[in-house]
Amino acid sequence: MKQNNTVVSITGQGAVSRFDLPPALVRLRDTSGRALKMLLGRLFERADDALFELADRAGTNKDQTLYFDAMRELRLQRKTIAASVMQYVSQAFNEVGRFRPRQSEGSLDNVDQSSLSLIAHADLEQQVAIDSLIAKLRNRYKEPLQRLSLRVKHLVPGVELADSQVPLSPEVICGGLEKACNDLDMDIRAKLVVLKLFDRLLGNTLGDFYQEANDTLVDAGVLPDAGLTPTAKTQARPVKPASAPAPPDQEGVTYATFAELSALLQHREGRRQRAEPAVTGESNLDTEQLTALLSEIQASFGQGKGSDAASLDQQLPHALAAVSQGEARVGQIDNDVIHLVSMLFDFILEDRQLHPVMKALIGRLQIPVLKVALRDRDFFARGGHPARKLLNELALSAIGWSEKRPGQRDPLHEKIQAVVDRVLNDFTDNMSLFDELLADFRQFTDQDRRRRDLIEQRVRDAEEGRARQEQANTMAESVIQTLSAGKAVPDSILTMLHDVWVKYLQWVLLREGEDSERWAGAKELTDHLIWSVDPQSVEGSTRHDLLRAAPAIVDDFRQALQEISWDPFATDKAVQGLEKAHTEVCAQLATSPVHRPEPKAVTEAPIADEPGTDESIADIPEVQIDARWLEQADSLRVGAWVEVRRDDIWLRCKLAAIIRATEKYIFVNRNGAKVAEYCRTGLASAMAEGNLTLLDDGLIFDRALESIIDHLRSTRKD
Repeated sequence: MKQNNTVVSITGQGAVSRFDLPPALVRLRDTSGRALKMLLGRLFERADDALFELADRAGTNKDQTLYFDAMRELRLQRKTIAASVMQYVSQAFNEVGRFRPRQSEGSLDNVDQSSLSLIAHADLEQQVAIDSLIAKLRNRYKEPLQRLSLRVKHLVPGVELADSQVPLSPEVICGGLEKACNDLDMDIRAKLVVLKLFDRLLGNTLGDFYQEANDTLVDAGVLPDAGLTPTAKTQARPVKPASAPAPPDQEGVTYATFAELSALLQHREGRRQRAEPAVTGESNLDTEQLTALLSEIQASFGQGKGSDAASLDQQLPHALAAVSQGEARVGQIDNDVIHLVSMLFDFILEDRQLHPVMKALIGRLQIPVLKVALRDRDFFARGGHPARKLLNELALSAIGWSEKRPGQRDPLHEKIQAVVDRVLNDFTDNMSLFDELLADFRQFTDQDRRRRDLIEQRVRDAEEGRARQEQANTMAESVIQTLSAGKAVPDSILTMLHDVWVKYLQWVLLREGEDSERWAGAKELTDHLIWSVDPQSVEGSTRHDLLRAAPAIVDDFRQALQEISWDPFATDKAVQGLEKAHTEVCAQLATSPVHRPEPKAVTEAPIADEPGTDESIADIPEVQIDARWLEQADSLRVGAWVEVRRDDIWLRCKLAAIIRATEKYIFVNRNGAKVAEYCRTGLASAMAEGNLTLLDDGLIFDRALESIIDHLRSTRKD
């Protein structure tokens, strides 16, 4: 995004003047460009997953094709779309004051009714969707947008700038998105689905983006007191406890400022507001001194010394005493930070979602995270903080991890180990290190995810193919059993029908479908085959009819087996068996044209080849499963992580596919290999018996913070 910093200003008198883009705006342009690129990358990943889920749940083949086409088009055009959006946003910076983003011209209130017919229906729907997204973002992020607008206008006082023209405004971002979507080659329904996904995903992620944009300008000294919550630059001042709790976050997760958390801690511990007098001989540590001592402790941990996974409340007093060579008293505010970080990591270290090995690795980051929280109290309330994001990414990638066999390479463990070591060895006060490590780790996980996606797709394709095969086999067997019911079909022919002819019926079903003329013809030929070996009802002309029809039936039978490339020798043998049966029937009709033998039970022959089939089914008692477990099975989403117990060993796996045709749930391990399969009732039963439990794959830092806030608030109510 390195572009010319010269900006053209258009005054009211039409005079044109030129000036250099202020350095703060140049910095905002470049940093927001990088952030927007990462945001769009995450956006496309989530859209890809969401479209796949929609296709998996589609009720018709047409809808499924629609979603898959949209997913394919997005994959092909994602780089082009991202580049188009970023170029559009960059233009808003470089032409500040004269850049005109889209102005909601698609809104029905602004459309000239006389020209409405000139607007293509699809274009109108797209415009309305974009307008709706702009309005939603404006309403949801009203305050950060007002502050951003105020700061940008402060930097260009000579430029008349509308709110919609402010770089990074919803009009600019959505205008770039609309411009990029115009080139997408997909049905308008699919395009609206994509826009709806962007609507939802942008609405849930732009909060951090706008917060970081404001922080960038604050760091550059642009109106730092414009009503924002304290940032890293202003945290040197003591924070006053807040009396009112922070409101719930837009996404449903409860957040709180450090001020509220500190007040909750004070209430829980019954502390008095006035400071207690220092004990004689103690030295008071300010935040800088405490951070310096923590850096020494961190260095020892980086060299493999100390108990990395122990609670901060347990290890810090001894470590501080050892490093400071005497008694050291920590200030009350810093002490609150220590307690909060300790509680966060206590939650993480006790969380059953993570393997103990991964808990130990992530637990080594306690000291660096504490240093971050001491320097930036906004760390607790800011979901987009890079240190928090890194913790979340590490934990999220480790959910499905299990130990490898001795001597087997483990790339994920090695990568997380490298990230932790880098933080312990290199982090002092450079917050940019977390951004760097986060970007690098995401690149690693993206590559790993793409590899696993390919393997999982092969598993899904194989399972769907097997499900179709099973369905076709069931339908083919059903046709044979139905048409042969009550008929005296010779054992040799019955065996041939179930062993050979069923393959042809399956082939027609899989190739043409059950609504095709070909399938109707195959069923009719099956009926003729069975009639030809047991013609009913027998009349005087039956033998004559059979003699005339038999050659054509034999030819059609041979041609059908040749069409599926059946073994030529087996085909000849089957044809000979059919011709022999025809000869025997004709002989019987010649000697006794009216009398026919009693028909045999048609199910006896095939079941003789599968001893015990009926008994094993009959012996299985009907299991009554509570409806809530069936509902939980139905609500399980593709991509959810679970733990499955097998022979007292818990196996972590992910739901890769739900085969709707057979109601089968397919689970794979972290490498994408299939490890478990359940039917719907089997899955519900496993849940009810405690042999399968769900894992929470939410953001671990946010879950930990929410748990702490809930606990502290409930303590205050008590």
